[in-house]
Amino acid sequence: MIKVGIVEDNEYMREGWETFIDHERDLTVIGSFGSCEEAFESDAINKVDLMIMDIGLPGMTGIEGVKYMRENHPDVNIIMATVHDDDDHIFDALKAGAVGYLMKKVTPDEMVHAIRDAHEGGSPITPNIARKVIATFQKAADLEEELSDREIQILKELATGRSYAAIGKKIFLSVDGVRHHIRNIYQKLEVHSRSEAIAKGITRHIIDPDND
Repeated sequence: MIKVGIVEDNEYMREGWETFIDHERDLTVIGSFGSCEEAFESDAINKVDLMIMDIGLPGMTGIEGVKYMRENHPDVNIIMATVHDDDDHIFDALKAGAVGYLMKKVTPDEMVHAIRDAHEGGSPITPNIARKVIATFQKAADLEEELSDREIQILKELATGRSYAAIGKKIFLSVDGVRHHIRNIYQKLEVHSRSEAIAKGITRHIIDPDND
């Protein structure tokens, strides 16, 4: 029996999910909550196998909720069920630790299938969301191919906060040479500042400042 928890502030949607999930012989809802705070204060949180969680919640957001669950209940699989289909919400949720991302308009059958899939080690994602994820990685690959190895190296150094002079000293290049490469980086990434270049580099997975 897969024990399911739900965090959704829309009472009618929450009750609807409870009804069709409980109708399945191998699924049972053991906790249903209107907020993360309510869920995390409940004893049920220690018993769930899988959590369905909205993003736009009162108080703690669903993405913050995923982070909390990953830290305190790492064995619980979390599926986001939301109306948000923009890149920021998608990647923030997946980076936080969600194993699935569904739009709320999924059918009951699709939701049930997603729960079983996630419980068995899969990553259920609504098709249009999967397309966005693929497109983002394709853009990242295009950008990485577009930047030279030297430019990627300098972009990584920019992300550390070093000055142009410090970057030049580290990679044995004049300050003017560093500036030349940075102008090319800005042009290729279509940005106008260091912060924009770093943000796009991280978003497109060209650089990862946590590991550099």
